[in-house]
Amino acid sequence: MPRSDHSRDPCPWVILSDAGGAFAMGAIGGGIWHSIKGAKNAPRGERLYGSLAAVKARAPILGGNFAVWGGLFSTFDCGIRGIRHKEDAWNSIMSGALTGGVLAARGGMKASLISATFGGVFLGLIEGVSLVMGRMFTPEAPPMMGEMPAPSTA
Repeated sequence: MPRSDHSRDPCPWVILSDAGGAFAMGAIGGGIWHSIKGAKNAPRGERLYGSLAAVKARAPILGGNFAVWGGLFSTFDCGIRGIRHKEDAWNSIMSGALTGGVLAARGGMKASLISATFGGVFLGLIEGVSLVMGRMFTPEAPPMMGEMPAPSTA
């Protein structure tokens, strides 16, 4: 079932928007994670200082990692959408596979293929769950005027 999301900006702006949103998500999540971890690993009297130091040191790095992933994914998604001239779940699945493969390329061909496989499978699972949830929670449209309702088989 093709998705049409006409409310989104054109591709160059979507890429920047997705990268920025991913950075914010990674920085906020990293801030929460590293504040807890920093406080836990700090000496008893310096929990607040340890928490702040960990957040300042690590949250921007995690945000940057998220931004790279989000930017690459969105770039591949826009490129695949432009090549295929379709908007469907396969774009996201292929984009996830390409993103995983590119990000693991420094580890060699084997690592890249494994990461690409996991990226594609992970995005396939997300798209599958999204499809099932959409079908479960979308109300059935009432019959149009002049249409006969389907006969009951009970």
